Amino acid sequence: MRELAPSAEAGAAEILAEPVGIPGRPARPALVAHTHLKPRSVHSVPGRAALLHALAHIELNAIDLALDICWRFASLPEAFYRQWLQVAREEAQHFELLRDHLAALGYRYGDFDAHDSLWQMAERTRHDLLARLALVPRTLEARGLDASPAVKAKLLAAGDARGGEILDIILRDEIGHVAVGNHWYRWLCTQRGLDPLATYAELAVRHGAPRPRGPFNLPARRAAGFDETELAALGTIAP
Repeated sequence: MRELAPSAEAGAAEILAEPVGIPGRPARPALVAHTHLKPRSVHSVPGRAALLHALAHIELNAIDLALDICWRFASLPEAFYRQWLQVAREEAQHFELLRDHLAALGYRYGDFDAHDSLWQMAERTRHDLLARLALVPRTLEARGLDASPAVKAKLLAAGDARGGEILDIILRDEIGHVAVGNHWYRWLCTQRGLDPLATYAELAVRHGAPRPRGPFNLPARRAAGFDETELAALGTIAP
C-alpha cells in the first residue's frame, strides 16, 4: 500500500474545506464565560478536582488547536506538520493523565463547567497563520509556562503529590510546544520580511490578546526560545 500514499508535498499543498462550528466535543462540560468560574480551595477534594478539571479542559483544547493548525494552513514545510502532530499527541497524553487523576478523586471530565477562551482565539486567528502562531503558542500557551509553578505549589500544599508530578510532565512538554510556535513564528516573519517583536505587538492589539501578567517563568520562557528582547518587552528585568 505504500505506493498509494500521496507525497508529503501533495498533502501539504492540499486545501481542505473548513467545517462548520467547533471541533467535535463531548456534551459536557457546559461552556460558560470565564468570569462565571470562581476559584475554589484546593484543600478540599472538590476544589482540587475543579482545578484539575480546568487543566484537563485546557489540554483538550490544545489537542484541537494543534490539529487545526495542521489542516487549516496549507503549503508549509513537511516539518511544520510533523511537529504539530507531535504536539497534538503530547497534549492528548496530558489530557489522559489529568482525566485519570480526576477519576482517582471520584470525578470525570465534564463534571465542572468550563470556558472556551482558547478556542475563541483560534476563531479570531483562523485566517492568519502568523496571528495564530503569535497569539496561541507564544501567548496563551506561554502563560501556562508562567502559571505552572504556582499551580504545582498549590497541589503539593494540598498533599497531591501525583498532581505535582503531572504538572512537571506538562511543563516539560509545553516548553517544547511553545518552542515550536516560536520557531515557526520567526520563520514566517523572515519569509514575509517582518520584524518579529513589532509584528507581535501589532497582532496582539489587533486580535485582542490578553496582556501578559507576571510573575513570569523566565527559565521556561528562555528554554522555549524567547530571547532577551522579548522578555524585556514583557516588563521583566532579565537577570
